[in-house]
Amino acid sequence: MCRWAAYIGEPIFLEDIVSRPGHSLIHQSQCATECKSATNADGFGIAWYGERAEPGLFCDILPAWSDPNLKSLTAQVRSRLFLAHVRASTGTATSRNNCHPFAVGRWSFMHNGQIGGYDRFRRDADMLIPDALYAHRKGATDSEALFLLALAEGLEGDPKGALERATARLEGLSRQKGAAPHVRMTAAFSDGARLYAVRYATDDHAPTLYHRWSASRGGRAVVSEPLESGEDWLAVSPGSFCTFDGTECRVDTFRPNPVAVAA
Repeated sequence: MCRWAAYIGEPIFLEDIVSRPGHSLIHQSQCATECKSATNADGFGIAWYGERAEPGLFCDILPAWSDPNLKSLTAQVRSRLFLAHVRASTGTATSRNNCHPFAVGRWSFMHNGQIGGYDRFRRDADMLIPDALYAHRKGATDSEALFLLALAEGLEGDPKGALERATARLEGLSRQKGAAPHVRMTAAFSDGARLYAVRYATDDHAPTLYHRWSASRGGRAVVSEPLESGEDWLAVSPGSFCTFDGTECRVDTFRPNPVAVAA
């Protein structure tokens, strides 16, 4: 399973999340503790927000721990909101186009998990993406398909509802043509103003999700697993949708309905 971390708050250097903590994202890429993949070596990516509405994006296929460009970039770039991801492929190729985060306009998105049996209905999933958004389909992952479907379902005005509807469509295809477990996922995404995160599964094995407010930094980290031991990380329950806005954290129920919208 992939590992990821996100941050929203007062500007900090990317390395304060990506590489400096004792169990940083780069450390997790070699030694994750809360997922089945001990090594996440199928690429990495960072999306960060600065002076412009659209995020900067840096992705590569090298293991995160061996790329000197990543180390240099995270040491120099400061951001108030960013998403970072290390990838463990669930079957699609190791390529830049398959590395998270994905970005369209001011939206960025990253995902950990899988849609069960996706290789059996990949064409069906692609056909759900409207023509107006299909030009943004660069890779072959279920994660990117989920993002584009969420945009098509109204992510701009209804982030939770749009992701529920998009998840329901892919879950419906998995139930019809794929395999169990039909959905296991955590995801984080942003419009440059707020940070959203979700934890969901169709069985009892949803990937882990935590968050923590730091008064000293004036910001919140949202992560697949804690960056340091002994700190007051809050675990997010399965079936939850989180909205992080300034110091505020709102948690709502996340409940896709694949029967009503199955393709």
